[in-house]
Amino acid sequence: MKAVIANEFGLPDTLQIKETPSPIPAADEVLINVKACGVNFPDVLIIQNKYQFKPTLPFSPGGEVSGEVAAIGEKIKHLKVGDRVVALCGWGGFAEQVVTKANRVFPMPPRMDFINGAGTLYTYGTSYHALKDRAQLKSGETLLVLGAAGGVGLAAVELGKVMGATVIAAASSSDKLVACKEKGADFTINYSIEDLRARIKEITSDKGVDVVYDPIGGPLAEAALRSIAWKGRYLVVGFASGNIPSFPANLPLLKGCSIVGVFWGSFAEREPKQSLQNFGELLGWINAGKLKQHIHKIYSLEEGPKALRDLMDRKVMGKAIIKVGNWTEAPPKPVPPSPKESIEPEKAAGLPTVIKLSEIKKYIGQSLGVSNWLTLTQEMINDFANATGDHQWIHVDVEKAKTLMPDGKTIAHGYLTMSLAAKFFFDMLVIEGSTTSINYGLNKARFPLAVKVGSRIRMHGSILNVEDMPGGGVKLFMECKMELEGEEKPAYIGELITALY
Repeated sequence: MKAVIANEFGLPDTLQIKETPSPIPAADEVLINVKACGVNFPDVLIIQNKYQFKPTLPFSPGGEVSGEVAAIGEKIKHLKVGDRVVALCGWGGFAEQVVTKANRVFPMPPRMDFINGAGTLYTYGTSYHALKDRAQLKSGETLLVLGAAGGVGLAAVELGKVMGATVIAAASSSDKLVACKEKGADFTINYSIEDLRARIKEITSDKGVDVVYDPIGGPLAEAALRSIAWKGRYLVVGFASGNIPSFPANLPLLKGCSIVGVFWGSFAEREPKQSLQNFGELLGWINAGKLKQHIHKIYSLEEGPKALRDLMDRKVMGKAIIKVGNWTEAPPKPVPPSPKESIEPEKAAGLPTVIKLSEIKKYIGQSLGVSNWLTLTQEMINDFANATGDHQWIHVDVEKAKTLMPDGKTIAHGYLTMSLAAKFFFDMLVIEGSTTSINYGLNKARFPLAVKVGSRIRMHGSILNVEDMPGGGVKLFMECKMELEGEEKPAYIGELITALY
């Protein structure tokens, strides 16, 4: 395969285009045919051996890719060859193929193309984690974004507006600030010709900003910290300027403010459930048209070193993308509806519905669409039997089932099928403003079809009713219909009840 290779640590001009052997996935890994790769500032650092993660030479830069699954390890159950995916590979993406751990590979939403797929995870993932989890940005607060025309900067501008903040975008040229205004910035500061502190005082009537988003470091960092409001939060996102700032320790004391580190890669590994929830919320906003990546330029694989140099020289506004190969985007086929169920086009599989807890009653009677497919494995059946102590041979004795069961297959316990409703519920629906959910109960359970090992199953869901509960919570009633691939009858029909607070 063809790849951009770093044989030594150094600047982009030391990289070479070479033919290298295709990687082979281990049992817990996935091999991806790369269609596109995002260009990010960590790539610039990693080729110089200045990043937190240090690959062994030789290697390819590129930590964020989109493409199609070429092969999977024997332990992988949630993906198959041919799936369209996005992945956080860390490095190796500037190549025709890359291998990475399966837990860093995600199905690509049906209506997302490969170019945008390769430019979403790093920028929006970093910025949303920064603003939501680290700054706890609230509607009505004021957000200052430094380096606002860069990839993570423009994402922060967009997200700040979606989250209800007043956004001040600061960048080094009028052209860059035009891009920020297009993304919704309320105010702009050209810090190459304007005094940052004076403009912040003017814009905020001397109150200061509640949150500073700083991906560049350098000489503007202290001025921004001095312009922060009481109990403000200063987000240390990165050091694109190449200069790590030092702050006088009395500033956070006088301001009562916090200096907060943002390391999204580590967060995604340490807190995978919260990271996946964030990703689901982002996909909901992308699907609703509230977020759209600004693509600066599409480079060829051979132009990979130039893309990194342009990023280093701060010529990139938004996201630079490496297109690997001479392909034309072919949109995936739409998911066919069940013969018994009409699925709204805008509620296709792969994209969760995002609902605010305070507005959930507005959705009574509405469909949540359909979940992604899940393949039921013997391992899942065995785990359920061990957890419940129910070891009936029709479920767990594979050899006996070969001779005595129709089709020679074991079948899942009905309660296992029913329990999947909760799993699919959390895949399909993201409730903003809810800190706790409790599986409250199940009603009206019916099992028209047995679920055989190896079956692919998914759920159709709709909100039936919402009732108030003591303490400010709500009781959510959702109809669940489990569909088996290739079958007209459902496998399970029931009503899931969940308490939300």
